[in-house]
Amino acid sequence: MAISFEVIMSPVSPSYPRAAAPRHHWVLYVFLAFFGALLTFVGARAQQKASDDATFRKLIDGYCAAWSSGNTANAAKFYAKDNNLIFYDLTPFSYSGWKEYEAGVHKNFLDAAESASLTAGKELKVTRHGNIAWTTVPMRITAKFKDGKTIDSPVRFTGIWEKRGKTWLLVHEHLSVPMGG
Repeated sequence: MAISFEVIMSPVSPSYPRAAAPRHHWVLYVFLAFFGALLTFVGARAQQKASDDATFRKLIDGYCAAWSSGNTANAAKFYAKDNNLIFYDLTPFSYSGWKEYEAGVHKNFLDAAESASLTAGKELKVTRHGNIAWTTVPMRITAKFKDGKTIDSPVRFTGIWEKRGKTWLLVHEHLSVPMGG
């Protein structure tokens, strides 16, 4: 006797409950990856900003100490030496290149001063894009001159810095005194 079996395949599969969520998990994964990258970027930017603020605070304080010494050789390390750079100073108006600036500051200010002090305020603002940064900070200049005159005035400072190698150097600066100041 022969036994035969017949298997019938139905084109419709049995109905089992199917979870729709696993099919859409990729959206959640993409969202979490994007959010994680965003947090990393924001954290890195905040860390860079704190580092820039500390770096430029140290530079500005050193800059003020150098000029307060009355010796341009101390201040020279903060400046790029390109001849075509423009520096706006308190007097007379502007200098082209570090050599002209150094000689002009001696002639118009340091040679006549007995003592001078330049101090930076706390409100330092730093904006950096790659190897270029600009800083603004209020300062105060005080000086006693050999002829007995004195000055005590607020100064506005804007510095444009360029990172050359591992060193930040001023490639432009603008010092000004408020009118009547």
